[in-house]
Amino acid sequence: MPTIPPEEPDNGHVSRLVSRRRMLLLSGAAGAVALSGAGTVANAADRDTAAVGTLDAVKAAAFKSSACMSLTAEQIEGPYYLDYELFRKNVVEDRTGIPLLLVLRAVDSATCKPLRNSAIEIWHCDASGVYSGYTQNGNGGGGGTPPGPPPSGTPTAPPDGTGGPGGPGGGGGGHATPTDDLTWLRGIQMTDHQGFVTFRTVFPGWYAGRAVHVHTKVHTGGTRTSDGYTGGRTCHTGQFYFSEDAVKATGAIAPYSANTVTRVTLDQDSIYPGTGTRGGLLKLVYDKRHIERGVIGSLTMAVDPTATNNGEGSPGGGPAPTASPSPSA
Repeated sequence: MPTIPPEEPDNGHVSRLVSRRRMLLLSGAAGAVALSGAGTVANAADRDTAAVGTLDAVKAAAFKSSACMSLTAEQIEGPYYLDYELFRKNVVEDRTGIPLLLVLRAVDSATCKPLRNSAIEIWHCDASGVYSGYTQNGNGGGGGTPPGPPPSGTPTAPPDGTGGPGGPGGGGGGHATPTDDLTWLRGIQMTDHQGFVTFRTVFPGWYAGRAVHVHTKVHTGGTRTSDGYTGGRTCHTGQFYFSEDAVKATGAIAPYSANTVTRVTLDQDSIYPGTGTRGGLLKLVYDKRHIERGVIGSLTMAVDPTATNNGEGSPGGGPAPTASPSPSA
């Protein structure tokens, strides 16, 4: 079974790390059982043993890669970024869908060294193509209706009352006005000393005009405090994408199967640069016969930690997008 290179030699850290990962994957396996409506706790545990080995292999492959990488493509932030700075590994909350474990790593593109104690942030729509914070916008195609009435009023600050990188609202980028205070499928984490973070989430769905994707930001030069991530800069803004085979496989499984929006393929997407992993295409591991059991997606981002890339405007330097009733980025 592949293992991750030890973070600290012979001091018990590795066993504790594996134990924590096993607990995380157990909860993911339980979610898969609940989703499929079949299986037992014993079967979930059996799958977990294999999943832990797969996760170890995914991390080991990323860790052992010593070749310097080209800069990961900068992409648009989109209108639905909210700098809530919710520090957490599990961003699922009450969302249903295929379990997705995102294994992300940030390295310095010039030195190939991991970016330690930096912050990686993600946000994406749910299985129906709807973003938290913007549930009244729906998914732009008449399907994926919001999950009940959102809280009344328009939020004026993040749930904890703090701002985030770039100040209130996260800076430009043609942001839409939030319609609620919901926070699912949004989170941020500090990288470990190998540059890794791992998020537990659900496989995103699709909405009008875009291929299936996850948004990300990498923040460097700051520190985590009681108020969130303080100081520093956003050195990278990007998006992660999924292979067409994997996305097609989700379409036959509830709740994805209820989405009536015409899906944009990866080749049709106007933002994906078509450059594979450099452009954000995730490496995926899953059972081709039973994708409902869960997916591991991984990517190493090569960034310039001294740069500032807030993702404002449109790809190619065009005008910033305007807010509309349906998501556009």
